[in-house]
Order: sequence, then C-alpha cells, then structure tokens
Amino acid sequence: MEWTAPAVVLEVRPHGEGGAVVTLLTEEHGRHAGLAKGGSSRAQAGLWLPGNLIEARWIARLADQLGAVSGEMVHPAAALAMEDPLALALLSSACAIAADALPEREPHPRAFRALVSVIAHMAGGAGEVLADYVRWEALVLSELGYGLDLSACAVTGVREGLTHVSPRTGRAVCADAAAPYLDRLLPLPTLLLADDPGDPAGWDAGLRLTGHFLERDAFGARHRPVPEARHRLADRVAALAGDA
Repeated sequence: MEWTAPAVVLEVRPHGEGGAVVTLLTEEHGRHAGLAKGGSSRAQAGLWLPGNLIEARWIARLADQLGAVSGEMVHPAAALAMEDPLALALLSSACAIAADALPEREPHPRAFRALVSVIAHMAGGAGEVLADYVRWEALVLSELGYGLDLSACAVTGVREGLTHVSPRTGRAVCADAAAPYLDRLLPLPTLLLADDPGDPAGWDAGLRLTGHFLERDAFGARHRPVPEARHRLADRVAALAGDA
C-alpha cells in the first residue's frame, strides 16, 4: 500500500528513539497518521511542524497499518507564522480542530482545500485570512453533519436582513424576528453570508458562533473538549475586538 499526496501537517508526537508519529490531512486520504523515521531529529524538526504544507509519501504492507511516512517541504507555514502571534494561534487552532474533529482516513476534500487556501494566504498576516478561517470552521461543521442553515430566516422565510442564529437549531433569524429574543440568539456576522474580509468585531462574532456549535456538537457529541489552541485563538481575537 502506498500513496503520495500534498498534505498539511496537523500534529506530531515523539515515538521511540528519534521517531515521530505524524498526523497529516490530505485531500484524498483524509486525516492520516504515519511513523516518520527520525521525525524527532534536529534534521527533520522543521519539516513536521503543524501547519506546514508538504508533499507526503505513505507506505505500509497492509492498508490498516500505521505505515511509514516521509515528506518534502512545500510551504513552511509554521516558521513563517512564528513572528506573528495571531497567525501562529490561528494555525495552531486549525490544526488542532482538524486533528481532533475530522474522522480518521475519511476524505473531506472541501475542508482540505479550504484549509490549504487559508494557510497559503497567511503571508499578509492573520487579519488577511481570519474571515476565511471562520468560514472554514463553519465548513468543518457542515462536513461533520452539523451545518448551519443561513439560507433564510427560520421564522419568516425571508432571505435578506439575516442578523442572528438560533443556538439551538443553527438556523438564521432576520432582524425583525430576532428583536424580542436578542439575549437568547447568537449574532451572525456578514462574513458568513458573503465574501467579506470582516473586522475584529466580525471575527469575534464568527468565532463565538462557530465555537458554540463546535463545543456542543463536533466535540460535545463525543464528550471531548474543544482544543485549548482554539480557545487561545478566540481569546486573542476577542481582545482585538475589545481594543478596536
């Protein structure tokens, strides 16, 4: 059994003497782990950093084995993000969610392509891709069967003026219908309705919205906590929104 494919490094754990168990995300093979010989060595440490885009090669005698993995660097996203705490927090959050929420060896090509796009466009800073990152979290929810319904107001059926989301059903609500229940609803930022770069307040609202359903459904349904890396990103963005 063997395949070669572009991949995002999601996580790495030391294994044995100098080895590492590496978890990758690929378009065709989904979340996939492998044993990298020498993966914990100084020579390979930079390759297996979470967030890096690599060309991966996986080999095993049988399909259900852990297998051996090797790789070549395509884009050193982790190193490039080191100078930007917000970018590093975003990268860490994305990798942690993908590693823990997406089923093993189950292809989710849309989530893979969207994540690669976020990583590839981070060169201009985290602010350039935070809206895309929020949309990626909403896509992950959809891929897992917990998609938000933002197509029309759940109460009136109108498709314009959508401003909030029901935390119970995940359906959008228009401003008029939401008015009496604002304290019970989650704000819906325009960046989830259009290709809008947003601002700190919108990013914060978006993360609060997707975070509610990640916690309740994607992770809560399996009795697992949302990764700490995701909380750290949300805290940074909330601080940005408070300072704006």
